Amino acid sequence: MTGFHHVSVLMEECLEALAIRPEGIYVDGTLGGAGHASRVVSRLTTGRLIGIDRDPEALAAAGERLEPWRARVTLVHGNFRDLQSILAGLGISGVDGVLLDLGVSSYQLDRGERGFSYRFDAPLDMRMDGSDALTAGEIVNTWPQEELRRILYAYGEERYAPQIAAAICRARERGEIPSTLALAEIIRSAMPPQALREKQHPAKRSFQALRIAVNDELAAVEEGVDAAIDCLAPRGRLAVISFHSLEDRIVKNVMAKAARGCTCPPEFPVCVCGKKPKVRLVNKKPILPTAGEMSENPRAHSAKLRVCERLPELIGRGE
Repeated sequence: MTGFHHVSVLMEECLEALAIRPEGIYVDGTLGGAGHASRVVSRLTTGRLIGIDRDPEALAAAGERLEPWRARVTLVHGNFRDLQSILAGLGISGVDGVLLDLGVSSYQLDRGERGFSYRFDAPLDMRMDGSDALTAGEIVNTWPQEELRRILYAYGEERYAPQIAAAICRARERGEIPSTLALAEIIRSAMPPQALREKQHPAKRSFQALRIAVNDELAAVEEGVDAAIDCLAPRGRLAVISFHSLEDRIVKNVMAKAARGCTCPPEFPVCVCGKKPKVRLVNKKPILPTAGEMSENPRAHSAKLRVCERLPELIGRGE
């Protein structure tokens, strides 16, 4: 095993949500260490699991963990936002379930050299897929101050975004900002004393924002959830775990739109757009971790699970 470790949250809730059929085809679009995937594939007999991840290290570790079920597993290096083309390339027209766990793995956070964490000194990288071009270092050292402010506020919900963006720009005038710890210190220096008394690290929100920008995470969530809905077979289910409000809002809105169908203004007496609902919402409100799970795994505290089911009246893609 390569050491990839991630404690899967809402495990039993996900398995119940997917309503796994032994002969079905299931997709784990964020495979990680294959925690959820190993439980899914263990329930299959003649079925198949498609495991997708952007991170080659995750795929390697998942392959080892899934070795006992190798005949029923297909691993794909890719992005879940491209699910339709990935399945088309495999000759699959519809699947019985899709799981998306949008959390960053413990392994990625704890591997200092990946540059995700303010706890280790490392190059400013933050790429989920090392073959991507954009790094956190490029953003920090070259993007305009206003754009830095925008992403810190929009993606990190950082109320001191203007001060932090200005401090970054002043610092880089003296030379390139080379590492995670150098950036964390710049962020700390820009914040007022009351902010430094907060329980969480002063750089937490800014590092989240940079990671989201580097990996285009929010656009991927919107495109990926929409694509997953279109790839479901009749009565197939989509289960999505999110860990912060920005992601959860997108998941909620995309599912609600697919469940609503009609996009006509409310004042129209009859529907003229002709759009029909694609899914039903299995749960109106998100499913949350139990108190027991949260006490055992602190990273589960912010997790939310939303589930929808493809309506049988509509089959195929993009109706």
